[in-house]
Amino acid sequence: MSIQQVREYFRSLGREGDILEFPTSSATVELAAQALGVIPARIAKTLSFLMDDGCVLIVCAGDAKVDNSRFKGQFHCKAKMLAHDQVAELTGHEVGGVCPFGVKEGVRVYLDESLRRFDTVFPAAGSGNSAIQLTCPELEEYSRSLGWIDVCKGWREGE
Repeated sequence: MSIQQVREYFRSLGREGDILEFPTSSATVELAAQALGVIPARIAKTLSFLMDDGCVLIVCAGDAKVDNSRFKGQFHCKAKMLAHDQVAELTGHEVGGVCPFGVKEGVRVYLDESLRRFDTVFPAAGSGNSAIQLTCPELEEYSRSLGWIDVCKGWREGE
């Protein structure tokens, strides 16, 4: 169902035809990179966190990991990922297809700086076998992001 929401969303933007669907799973960074023939870092993974007032999505590069101290500095609380059974209920997307498009009302989306080193990235498109190629400015616009943040580690040289 959630890929249909994403299709509708991108149809309104004239970009529905840009959604890629694969005959195999793209539900993890590694599987998505294989399906697309790109390095894993270019996969824009969407991580979902529980907050007191709902849910926050952070879209980051496939090789990045959330840094707990940076997260706490940004959001003033400990990073707590959604439990598997909360994901669809709070985001509108199933695990493996979580993306920043067509999300439930009130879900806040942020983009991590780890993505900006690429001309284009590949976020999921609402299912465990889909993606769309976007520039960072397009991702920012289409995700209705609340801004760029720096809460991840492991992607900078020497880190």
